[in-house]
Amino acid sequence: MANVQDAVAYIQPKVTEKPTIGLVLGSGLGVLADEIENPVVIPYDEIPGFTKSTVAGHKGQLVIGKLQGKQVVAMQGRFHFYEGHDLDAVVFPIRVMKFLGVETMVITNAAGGINESYGEGNLMLIADHINLTARNPLIGPNDETMGTRFPDMSEAYSKELRQLAKNVAAELGINLQEGVYVGLLGPSYETPAEIRMLRTLGADAVGMSTVPEVIVARHMNVKVLGISCISNMAAGILEQPLSHEEVMATTERVKAQFLSLVQGVIAKL
Repeated sequence: MANVQDAVAYIQPKVTEKPTIGLVLGSGLGVLADEIENPVVIPYDEIPGFTKSTVAGHKGQLVIGKLQGKQVVAMQGRFHFYEGHDLDAVVFPIRVMKFLGVETMVITNAAGGINESYGEGNLMLIADHINLTARNPLIGPNDETMGTRFPDMSEAYSKELRQLAKNVAAELGINLQEGVYVGLLGPSYETPAEIRMLRTLGADAVGMSTVPEVIVARHMNVKVLGISCISNMAAGILEQPLSHEEVMATTERVKAQFLSLVQGVIAKL
């Protein structure tokens, strides 16, 4: 808790208005933070308790300002367990955003498509997730000032926010999928056999982030909207090798749709 308050105390004097909306921007999706007006930009390595993002496509900075008339705080790049960070470090920014005033979060990622009706570049609303990391960021002593010992996850992703996103997508003519995201540790991509297993379990998309952040957000009673960019079809579907370069190329191709969808949602919050 002390570390969270240290970070909040460092950030608060730099902004004039409390942010109520938090954005977590995944691989290739940090472009949304470039749309923020009158931004206050704070590199992660300047903030007490923050670690450094090491993944290509993650700038590694907090951006605070106005987006669609709303005061937001955006993570332009996130932390992953596979980078060698412990889970406390991965979810630390989520706790800081809550204590800065955030009540709603839009958490995004680039994911591999498991559902064979999806295509590269589709956007998918996350309806639910499956945690196959064998890790939970809430393990250990519970701080009651942050949330209850046993948080309810029956609506991890807000139905109200999902409906809002569907309405915005319909207005904009965006083909918006909706499905179940499964979180794995990474950093290796899955094998074709693992993808067949995940499909049997009911997963529509797979990635290496998001799940711990959502658990912590819900622990603190923050509403969550989750959006995946289907950056590639998962192993064994198209019989082609997978690469991070492909992920970045796909997110670049669909950034206009992604920007219009998220900005449309924020405008209506």
